[in-house]
Amino acid sequence: MKRNIYTIGETLFDIIFKNGQPQAGKAGGAMLNSSVSLGRIGLPVHLLSEYGDDDIGRIIDDFLKSNGVSTLFADHFKDGNTALAIATLNEKNDASYTFYKNYPSRRLEIDFPVIVKDDIILCGSIFAITREIRQKFVSFVTGASENGAVVLYDPNFRKAHASELDELRPMIVENIQMASIIRGSDEDFQNIFGASTPEKAWDIIKKYCNCMVYTASSEGVYVRTTNFEGKFTVRKIKPVSTIGAGDNFNAGMIAAIYRNGISRDQLAVMGEDLWSKVISSGVDFASDVCMSYENYISDEFAIKLK
Repeated sequence: MKRNIYTIGETLFDIIFKNGQPQAGKAGGAMLNSSVSLGRIGLPVHLLSEYGDDDIGRIIDDFLKSNGVSTLFADHFKDGNTALAIATLNEKNDASYTFYKNYPSRRLEIDFPVIVKDDIILCGSIFAITREIRQKFVSFVTGASENGAVVLYDPNFRKAHASELDELRPMIVENIQMASIIRGSDEDFQNIFGASTPEKAWDIIKKYCNCMVYTASSEGVYVRTTNFEGKFTVRKIKPVSTIGAGDNFNAGMIAAIYRNGISRDQLAVMGEDLWSKVISSGVDFASDVCMSYENYISDEFAIKLK
C-alpha cells in the first residue's frame, strides 16, 4: 500500500522561558512538531502550512527539509511575518503561551495535494477552526475523507478561547464529523463539551465519529470505538517540558498506523492487538519528547525506530 502523510496546521517559532529566562528557540506549531518526528523516522510526510519569507521563516524551512519534511505545500508569504509563540514553563514544566502574529490578508495560498485512499491526514488545534482559512481547510479535509483517507483530528482546545466557545464549537463538531479518529486530552473534552470522563466524552463523540482516543496524562489512554473499549497504561516519567507531548502522541499513532498498514476501514473494527501497537507507539513518542526542550523526538530515539 503506497500512502503519504499530510499534516495541515499552523507554523510558529517557539521561544521557551523558565524562571524568567529564555531556555530554547525552536520551530513549532502542533502539526509541524508531529511532522518533524515522522520525518526523522523516514516516513513520507508533507506539511501544509504558512510562514513568512523572512529570516525566521527560512530557518524553519531549512530545519524542516533537513528533517525529512516536504515543504512543497507550504505558503512562504511575503506580506507579514512568521508567527512567534512565547512559551512560559511553570514549576511542573507545563507551558502557557503568548502569541505574536502578523499574517497577510490572503491566507494559505497553496496548491493542495491530491489525496488517495488510505493516505493519512493529521489536523487540529486553533488552525482547524480559524475563520480566515476555514473554507480551504474544510474543502481539503472533506475531499480527503471522501477519497478514503485516514483523518486524525486533535482539537487541542485551550482555555484561552473559552469565551469564543459558543461560536467555535460548531466548527469543532464539523471537524469531528470529517475525522476517522478524534484524539483529545481529558482537558479538551472537558473544555469543549463539559465531559469529565472518557465515558461521558464517548457518549457525545459517538454521535459524530466512530473512533475516539482519550488521553488523561499519567492516568492512561482510553480507546472507544463501535467495536472496542480499552484502557492502556503510560510510563511514569519526570518531564523536562510537556511542550509537544500531545503532538508527538499523534505522530506515534500515525507511525504505527502507517507501519502496520492499518486502513481507514480497519480503525473502527480492530481489536486490542492493533490498538496496543498504535497506543504504545504514541506513548513512546510522547515520553521521549518530554525528556528535553525539543518539540519532537530525539535523533537517538529516531535512529532506534528507523
